[in-house]
Amino acid sequence: RMEVQIQRLQSTVQAFDGDVPLSPQTMDKIVRAVLEAVNDQEMHAARVRAEQRITSGVSHELEERE
Repeated sequence: RMEVQIQRLQSTVQAFDGDVPLSPQTMDKIVRAVLEAVNDQEMHAARVRAEQRITSGVSHELEERE
């Protein structure tokens, strides 16, 4: 049994027979890697949305000029 805290979320993780328990340091590395990957995905999605707004705005302006 191990307490895991991720920013404001806290949970208890239990290892069952046959499971390989992870050290707190290893669990921390895994959690940090996952959080970083999720953050990267969210930032990418935000950039895509921003680019789509710019592109559609420019297209709208070009249509108005024609």
